Amino acid sequence: GGAGMAAVRDVEIDPEGTFKYILVRLQRPGGGEQRDIVRGTKAAEFHNHIFEKVNPEMEKLGYECKCLGGGKIDHNSKDKKIRVFGLSTGYGKADHSVTVEILKKEYTNYEITWSDDKK
Repeated sequence: GGAGMAAVRDVEIDPEGTFKYILVRLQRPGGGEQRDIVRGTKAAEFHNHIFEKVNPEMEKLGYECKCLGGGKIDHNSKDKKIRVFGLSTGYGKADHSVTVEILKKEYTNYEITWSDDKK
């Protein structure tokens, strides 16, 4: 159905704090439509914990998931600022510039920046 991809939110991240995130590509088997989503939470000690949660949810909806890399997000909701940085040892560094563009769709009134800094 047409609702499939639209029903998946672009961004699901914690409302506050610094935490790990991953950039995930969703694709219909056999090509077709694809899109990238951002997922991040303090509950995840490692980047693969996030992927292990997202992957089965997306498979149920009929998507293949591929992790494009990870990093960290520093979300300051009071000052309306998000900083994207760091990398994932397991998945490598996500393209933070792509992540920022996705975040901007959701957090339209935020100042969102990225860097290759580790901290």
